[in-house]
Amino acid sequence: MSAPSPEIAVVGGGPAGLMAAEALAEAGRAIAVYDRMPSPARKFLMAGRGGLNLTHSEDFDRFIARYGAAADTLAPMLRAFPPAALRDWAHGLGEETFVGSSGRVFPRSFKASPLLRAWLARLDRLGVVSRPRHRWAGWTDTGALAFDTPGGAVTVEPKATILALGGASWPRLGADGGWTGLLAARGVPLAPLRPANSGVEIAWSPVMRERFAGEPLKRIALAFAGRTVRGEAVLTAHGLEGGAVYALSAALREALARDGTAVLAVDLKPDLPQAEIARRLALPRRGQSLASVLRKALALSPVAIGLLREASGNRPPEAPEALARLVKAAPLAVTGVRGLERAISTAGGVAFAAVDEALMLRAVPGVFVAGEMLDWEAPTGGYLLQACFATGVAAAKGALAWTTRQDVQAP
Repeated sequence: MSAPSPEIAVVGGGPAGLMAAEALAEAGRAIAVYDRMPSPARKFLMAGRGGLNLTHSEDFDRFIARYGAAADTLAPMLRAFPPAALRDWAHGLGEETFVGSSGRVFPRSFKASPLLRAWLARLDRLGVVSRPRHRWAGWTDTGALAFDTPGGAVTVEPKATILALGGASWPRLGADGGWTGLLAARGVPLAPLRPANSGVEIAWSPVMRERFAGEPLKRIALAFAGRTVRGEAVLTAHGLEGGAVYALSAALREALARDGTAVLAVDLKPDLPQAEIARRLALPRRGQSLASVLRKALALSPVAIGLLREASGNRPPEAPEALARLVKAAPLAVTGVRGLERAISTAGGVAFAAVDEALMLRAVPGVFVAGEMLDWEAPTGGYLLQACFATGVAAAKGALAWTTRQDVQAP
């Protein structure tokens, strides 16, 4: 069934898609947003449950470097819509922002829901049409967009399309990576979708798993492949989760794929030099157990002491120097990374070689790509959302220029 066609269709109602829709509607274009879920931006709302981290306030050159291999490609888009622009945008929706102690930027409400409500109201005022429960099914033989809906198959024929369908992490929230086959069939080069910012799997002993699952490891440092990250982690039945783990997850993922093994080093007292730890551990024990010594001399928690036992095969060394080395670098064998269904974000997707500088697919003219569909990854801390918003703006500019050229060339 053919449905009324917008001038430009945005497929995907997450941050990248909604930002593209806003930019195009403000330029006077008729826009419809199609999303397979009953309501938009579900992952955005989930991200805001613990405090919506919109962006980061650090030096801009350092900020761009957080995008690793994709930094040079993303840099023009991030400069065109930088963190300051994102904060101004939130302010325009009535949501003031503030910089936390870590440099991360949050809305004053600390939540995603007030910002999203104001945003959707703005889009409605701009005339953006919402089409929920529309799962994109590719293109028809005539090039129309095809959707599966509760009422049956629907086709539309916009002048241009922006795909902002997300990656494949937390698929129950909407982005399930189902678009990969549709684009591959059109000859679009894709990198495999892989978990990013994910927890790691460690084969804990039954005692460790049963006693300490859910316990936090606070004020620690994790080290792998020459990089050390301070922060916190949570011991789970499967391994470790938390910000410090996520920061190293890409390197761990690649090492596991390449070598089949990876060893993560845990520093349980990053603020104490090894020599000072050894000095404290060398004091007379007066009949105390090792656990009591570790607790009193180093203020280690029960889960931290359990981790030392686990890392040493339940035989922590007695000698102060050797025990101090273990406290500073307890080795944990990582057996895997958590899957896409539990990862915060997704690596892989549409290769940048598959799009031009306006983010238009070279294989499918008039179709643009934004957000997590593109092959980039970044750590948590505001970098993920910032790039989604910035690529949404960039794709909108590309679609606007494309449709303007098509209008001029039309007979």
